Amino acid sequence: MGIWILALLLPACSAGFILFRKNTIPLPAPHAAARLAATFGKLSIIIPARNEESNLPHLLRSLMAQKYKPFEIIVIDDCSEDRTRAIAESYGVKVIAGSSPPPGWTGKNWAVWNGYLQSTGDLIAFLDADVRLAPHALESLIAVREETGGVISVVPYHEAEKFYERLALIPNLLGLCAFTSPMERTNRNKGLYGSCILTTREDYERAKGHEGIKSELLDDLNLGAKFIEAGVPVNNYIGYGVVSFRMYPGGIRSEIEGFSKGAVISTSKLSGFTTLLVAIWLIGLIAAEAAPFAIGTKWAWPLVIGYVLYTAQLYYFIHYTGRFGKWLPAVHMLSTVFFLYIMLYSLYQVVFFGRVAWKGRRIEVGGRKK
Repeated sequence: MGIWILALLLPACSAGFILFRKNTIPLPAPHAAARLAATFGKLSIIIPARNEESNLPHLLRSLMAQKYKPFEIIVIDDCSEDRTRAIAESYGVKVIAGSSPPPGWTGKNWAVWNGYLQSTGDLIAFLDADVRLAPHALESLIAVREETGGVISVVPYHEAEKFYERLALIPNLLGLCAFTSPMERTNRNKGLYGSCILTTREDYERAKGHEGIKSELLDDLNLGAKFIEAGVPVNNYIGYGVVSFRMYPGGIRSEIEGFSKGAVISTSKLSGFTTLLVAIWLIGLIAAEAAPFAIGTKWAWPLVIGYVLYTAQLYYFIHYTGRFGKWLPAVHMLSTVFFLYIMLYSLYQVVFFGRVAWKGRRIEVGGRKK
């Protein structure tokens, strides 16, 4: 019996290596910044910000330190109730006072669209306020986009500082695989990761930008599909060493809201092969995590081996995907329980209420703001 359990756990664990693609962004060539500036002209940075007084300084400082200097930085103050606007103005960037989204628009899409309308760059980078950039980040991103063409996005390296933030290990890893899985290459619904997107103005307008997805809750996933529909290639990367973020410094409530707002809905956008491999990997993980409860039984040794293999795999993955502490990957069942809670909570919101909560707004799954 034990050998059969191990025979099932080994391919389940191997599914993770199929899903995980170490698609990092290479360092730029020497003196790339000057060449890229001459080739591509102006770069506009658009940052939607709602109650981001604690995050925004990190991003703006990192933008000021870039080797490739953006032509303009535009912050859209999305009806913030804190010092977001004052902080943005203190850095001398252009600040747009946002307004409540009109009927048919979700809040972030409306804010980003208004930022685009005020921008003038030939290239446009959309950055969330919690993003932080290495000094070579912009030139690296532009060089990669020049090589691949189309639009690119980056899943940032997750800087998790507090214990509750580190519980996001499994949700973060599975979310990353959803964007970088090799099986997504031919997916017509292939998404972009909204925290960091780089495109040309021409391609953005061809895809009809955020106006084309104005009512969508999952703006990044649906925006990627719009680019593909317009014939623009979509490529996603891991931000290791280039782009990072600290997602939810405001407390575990914001973390639960953030992950659950699209946890269930996003699965419908994935390739069937990606969904199958995630399910296989996750079932194996949960089975292996039963090892501590099987001590003294005939199933103990294969489950312990499975647990060790999954743990070693997680340590390898998180080297490239986030900082979750030294010991939490070894007791990953805590993050697995958190992930299952997120999925159930998301399902509860969608099925029973038809809406999700995010940053003080109630957004219906169909896109109508409450």
